[in-house]
This record gives sequence, C-alpha cells and structure tokens, in this order.
Amino acid sequence: MSDDGRYHDGHEQTPSRRRTRFPGISSRAYEHPADRSALVALRKLSGFDTVFKALSGLLPERSLRLLFLSDSVRVSDEQFAHLNGMLRDACYILDLEKVPPMYVNQDPQPNAMCIGLDEPVIVVTTGLVELLDEEEMRAVVGHEVGHALSGHSVYRTILLFLTSLAVRVAWIPLGNIAIMAIVTALREWFRKSELSADRAGLLVGQDLRASMRGLMKIAGGNHLHEMNVDAFLRQAEEYESAGDLRDSVLKILNVLPRTHPFTTVRAAELKKWAESRDYQRIVDGHYPRRSEDKDTSVSDSFRESAAHYADHVKNSKDPLMKLVTDLAGGAGDLGDRVRRGFSGFTGSAPPKDAKGGEGGGEKGGATGGPEGESGTPPRDER
Repeated sequence: MSDDGRYHDGHEQTPSRRRTRFPGISSRAYEHPADRSALVALRKLSGFDTVFKALSGLLPERSLRLLFLSDSVRVSDEQFAHLNGMLRDACYILDLEKVPPMYVNQDPQPNAMCIGLDEPVIVVTTGLVELLDEEEMRAVVGHEVGHALSGHSVYRTILLFLTSLAVRVAWIPLGNIAIMAIVTALREWFRKSELSADRAGLLVGQDLRASMRGLMKIAGGNHLHEMNVDAFLRQAEEYESAGDLRDSVLKILNVLPRTHPFTTVRAAELKKWAESRDYQRIVDGHYPRRSEDKDTSVSDSFRESAAHYADHVKNSKDPLMKLVTDLAGGAGDLGDRVRRGFSGFTGSAPPKDAKGGEGGGEKGGATGGPEGESGTPPRDER
C-alpha cells in the first residue's frame, strides 16, 4: 500500500466509517503471549519458511487453490462487493500491503479460514455470510486478516505437514505417545492463535458489541432477539468456576480435540483484552512496529508467555487451578480435597468425619462418571 492510501492495483482505500488505523503495526501487538512466543521462535529460525515453501509441491495447497477458483466465488468489485470492501478496510486498518484473495464457499456451516504457504487465502462459507450482519462480519474478516498478518497460514501449514509426516512413522515403538504430544501442543497453539485473531478482528471492527454478537451467533444461531450478550458472558464465568475437580478434568478432555476455544471462552477473553491497558495503548498509537520484529528477543517472548500462564493459574476460578495454586502455597488439607473432588469418578462416598457423618467438604457435582458427561466434543467454529 502506498502512503496516499492506494493499493498497488490502483484502488483507493479508506474505511467505510471513521476508525483508527494502525500504520506499520506488528502482529506482536495483538498476539496472545503463548502464540507470540511460538511465532517469534519460528521467525528466528533462518531459512525455515524457505525450505518448506520449496517443498510446497508435496502439500495439497495448489490443489486447494484450484478447487476454490473452480468451485467457489472469488470476492471482488463485481462479486460480493460488500465483502470486498470489508477486506480492503481490514487490510488498510492493519496496514497489510497485499490484499489476500478471498472466496465464498457454499457450505451451510458457519466457518472461515486462512490457509496457504506462498500467500494466504481467505475462505468464508455462505453459512457465515448469511448468519452475521455487516459489523459482525467485519470483525470476522479482520480476524482472518489478522491470521494473514501474523503468518499463521504459513506456520499452520508447516506444522500440519510435520504432524502428517509424524503420523506415517507411528509404527515406531512409543510413536503414538510422541505423536499425541505433538498434536496436543499443536492444538494448544492453534487455540491461542484464534484468540490472537479475535483481537485483530476487534482492532479492525472497533466495535466490541459486534464481536460479542458474532461469537454468540456462532454458538446459538441467528436468534439474536432471544439472546443476551451479558448473559452469554455469564455462561463463560460459570464454565470457568463451577463444579469440582471432576469438572476440571472433563473440561480438559473436552477441549483437547479442538483447534478452537469454546465460544463463550473466546468472548470472555476478548472482553478482558478490550478492557486492558494493552488494548488502550494500541488504540492510542503505542504499539510495536513490524520494522522492529527482527530485534525481538525469543527469551523475552517465552518469559512473557510463562508469566501469562502463571498469572492465569493464580487468578483462575477453576477448581483444578485453585488446587495448583494451593499446592504452590503449601496448603495442608490438599489430600482430603483431592479425594473429595474425585470421589464421583469411583462412586465412593465422601469420607466420614469422627462422628460417623459425611465430611463437610464438597459434594459430587455430577452423576454417571465421565462417560456420561463428556460426550462428543462439539465441532470447531471459526
């Protein structure tokens, strides 16, 4: 993009309504600490991208591009012009010089993705286009442009390739354990990268309520008159704090197969970030620039990530996280608390006190054990 607000194809680009622009912004400004530390480390590996881009012929990327070109609708001034305007707005606000191609794919499931090694490609489904209003959709487009700016499409494709390669050697003794460790770590990073992209969507749309509504619609469908953002956010708080240790374990088991965090969690995380000093500093124009990326310290990024996780554990209302905090603090009744918390898994009764009655601790919060509670993990959304 040139300094006068023109793209190299000659199109003029200004936002459709007054919003703050972030010239030269680095993706580090909005990336979740865990996402940022991984990306900084990968960017420091000289030649890493080049090697895998040279091997792109081994990946189905070219086939996917041809598939979208032949069986989807490419967004342009002539087709889905309102989406094209949103895309250019998003690239202008985040100062992304090259506008990625964008396609609309016929699929009733609301979804969007950003893929590609050589260059990112954004795909949105008709289900998503029909579900969201203009400002909600603007946040989604900003979300995908955030993926492109962060380089998530490149690194995701690379890591998926490595994971696929690892699966082929699963016959090696203990191979399944090693592969599951890789996949679990990969999905954890995916989930954090989605939180990063949600933040980018907010920077583009600059309308927190619209971002909240979009996530709420993805969870509950196009029934906005039947839903309430504040009540939706209270669900996230209840999800985090309710239950006992059994529920904490079930949460972990439910989220492990997913590449995206649950929608209520995403909404709560985005609201928390929007109310933070970090977000306000970006809006005020104080943010890291891309020109400084090469000087970023890997060790500093990892320290920030570790500090974030430590702070999350310390302030979490989740029963398991509280137990971890108490362990660190040297609490003395942890043995009894653990037995009470997990008694429902074995069907054992709570421990008796000295008078023969039940102990005054927590009672089991669910019945039927994990088989009747975890169920099939819900599908991932955008």
